[in-house]
Amino acid sequence: MKNLTDRIDLAFLTEPWLVQVITVVVAVVALNIVIHFLLRRLKKLTERTSTVWDDAFVGALRKPLTVLLWVVGVSVAAEIVHKHNGAPIFEVVAPTRNAVVIFCLAWFLVRFIRNASQNVIAVREAAGEHVDRTTVDALSKLGRFSTIIVAALVMMQTLGFSIAGLLTFGGIGGIAVGFAAKDLLANFFGGLTIYLDRPFVVGEWIRSPDKEIEGTVEYISWRYTRVRAFNKNPIYVPNALFSNIVVENPSRMSNRRLKETVGVRYDDLAQVEPIVAEIREMLKNHPEIDTGQTLIVAFDTFGPSSLDILVYTFTKTKQWVHFHEVKQDVLLKVADIIARHGAEIAFPTQTVHLDVPPVGANG
Repeated sequence: MKNLTDRIDLAFLTEPWLVQVITVVVAVVALNIVIHFLLRRLKKLTERTSTVWDDAFVGALRKPLTVLLWVVGVSVAAEIVHKHNGAPIFEVVAPTRNAVVIFCLAWFLVRFIRNASQNVIAVREAAGEHVDRTTVDALSKLGRFSTIIVAALVMMQTLGFSIAGLLTFGGIGGIAVGFAAKDLLANFFGGLTIYLDRPFVVGEWIRSPDKEIEGTVEYISWRYTRVRAFNKNPIYVPNALFSNIVVENPSRMSNRRLKETVGVRYDDLAQVEPIVAEIREMLKNHPEIDTGQTLIVAFDTFGPSSLDILVYTFTKTKQWVHFHEVKQDVLLKVADIIARHGAEIAFPTQTVHLDVPPVGANG
């Protein structure tokens, strides 16, 4: 009995199809070991480069590629067995393999997009550069979501499901949802415009002359933007509103303007010209004044109680607190120049003329 069993086992092992199956399995195992070794070596090489894309590619490739190799190997082995015994169950191997291949490709793309976004943020922050996390995260989520939707539709088509009806239903349903959620869609596309055009980013100071909106941008979502006002109150602005209003972004100004009118007394008319000349010279030599911009110092007008001198220039600094320090220094120097010329800064005065009759005029 034992000899008979041994002969049956030997005959079973010498079947050509079984040898092919074992060969395929061994080949898949060996190929996985080689791929694992190569990816480890490749990862060490990419870590030495400055680009973020190769690291993201290698990091995203390992797991999907391993699954893909096993799926292809198992499907080849299953086809060999199917040719030998012709069991109907093996007829689902081909479409299942194709669907899993699409899944692995989508898995790789999702991992690659996520890794790339994380690497971009990490590298730029390490270099001390400004990173708009909101935009990077939004684009990453949009890319991954689109990949998953497309992969799901292609997998359904591969498995024999007709997606034509689904797409038709989705189109009709989309129109209905569009009418029902008009404001929500308007905010969505408003947010998309903000992400693409980048009129402002998180951390910048914005204001709108059309609406009572002014403050620092704290958060940008697909539906609304949160602005922190200077009194520390949060302002939640629907994104659709930014498509219809004017938005100023003082954070991106090139200089800050200093515009002041300084008045001197009418008694000091003779000193106006040298005062103007010295103030202009002082501004040209001031280390905080940008002489490449417009610089005006001129006698401007005869005021009600003063001779008005216009001081118009731009500072190099854009920082709000430092600007006021520079402005204070300039105004104090202007006051000192006026005093050195023996003149005085005017203040509102009134002269009353009394018509006093001569003594004894009435008798």
